[in-house]
Order: sequence, then structure tokens, then C-alpha cells
Amino acid sequence: MLRNFARSRDPRLREELVNRYLPLARYAANQYARGSESFDDLMQVASVGLLKALDRFDPANGAAFSSYALPTMTGELRRHFRDRGWAVRPPRDLQEQALLVERAGDELLRELGRSPTVWEISERVGLDEEVVLEAREALSARVSTSLSTPPRDDDDNPLEARLGMVEHGYDDAERRATLHALSRVLTGREREVLRLRFEEDMTQAEIGEVVGLSQMHVSRVLRAALEKLRIAAEGPAPRQPSRTATSTANL
Repeated sequence: MLRNFARSRDPRLREELVNRYLPLARYAANQYARGSESFDDLMQVASVGLLKALDRFDPANGAAFSSYALPTMTGELRRHFRDRGWAVRPPRDLQEQALLVERAGDELLRELGRSPTVWEISERVGLDEEVVLEAREALSARVSTSLSTPPRDDDDNPLEARLGMVEHGYDDAERRATLHALSRVLTGREREVLRLRFEEDMTQAEIGEVVGLSQMHVSRVLRAALEKLRIAAEGPAPRQPSRTATSTANL
């Protein structure tokens, strides 16, 4: 059947071969069935690997199809975990080591009836103990914790309750900094009149008494100062006026 399909590429023959070798795909998927990953999803990934193996296999090479197909399906499953199975993706070589360490740990757990030591996993996979520890640490990146996770017994608040709140003080600080920069276009008298009006909330008559101006003059100073600020805000960044110009304006 494999030789006939390699020669004819008959779709019906391809379907028969897929059905015949599905148990091999199921075996490959079962090797990676762990955690929250759905077995049906893994079976689909392994089946994709089976299809690729069928399309690429050359019976003339003399190798058994199962010897060629199983590594192909295993590679497809590894790519699945590497590309889609991580909440946070570490470097590719670390991902491969993490999956290798996890698989070896599961095998040793079944064989020994207890959790294997780092040294035992290191011996099984042929990696240094430090690399094994780093790989096991990387496995924590495969699953992220929901912010709505119920609290532990010693904690009354879920994770989302620990998130920072919006701090409006930063906006206020930015506005004050902007106003300070724009106020450089104003004279000392204009700044003082604006301060008394908008910070002290004084009336124009009260301001006039403080700065020694009539209410009408205070009104003109306010309008002129606000117009300067508007023009400065719409135009390029204001520059600090020279001391001579400021002194002249104050006079």
C-alpha cells in the first residue's frame, strides 16, 4: 500500500493508510498527554504529523514506515508545545530541555513510585543538574495564573485585588508641569493675578485690592494672561523670557 501510494498519490489509498496508522499517532500523542492539554488536540497534532510522514515517505529507502513516521509525529508534537503551549515563551533550546525533563520525570515517577531526584533526571536525559533545574523552572511558564483565581486559605484577596489602582496624581503633576512651562510667557504680575484668581478663588475686586489695581484693570490682565497661555499652548514650546524683558513688563 505504501509503494502504491508513493507511486499514484491516490487520495483514497492515503485515507486507508491514515486509518491503518492512527494507532501509531495515538501512541505518539499519549507520550505527551499531561497537564491541561487536551488529548484530542494532541491527537490532531499527531495526525498532522502522520499525514506529513505519509506524503514524504519513500519506500525505496528500505526503512520501515513506523520508524520514519514516529519521529515525524513526535517533532510535530514538540513544535506544538513549543509554539502554542507556553503562556510565556522561554528560548527555544530551553523549551526543548524543559519538555525533555518533564517527560523523563513522568517516566521515572512511574518506574520508581516516587518523585525522582534532580540527579536521577539528569542521568536519564543526559543533562547537567543545573540545566535540569533551569528546565524545571521554565516549566512554570507553560501555565499562567488567572487574576480571578480564588484566594488561598491564608489570603483573603484574589490576585486582581492586588493590582495597582489608577493614580490620578500623575495627571495632576503633568498638568502642573505643563502650566509651569507655559507660564514662562507671563509677567510676574500676570502670574500673581492668575494665582489669586484660580488658586485662591478671589474675585477681581479682591485681587485688585491685593495688587493695587482697579477691578477693570485686573479683568484686562486676566484676559491678556489667558490669551498668552492659549497661544503658547497651540504654538511651539515657550521660552523663558529674558530678565530685562520681564523687568520692563513689570514696570
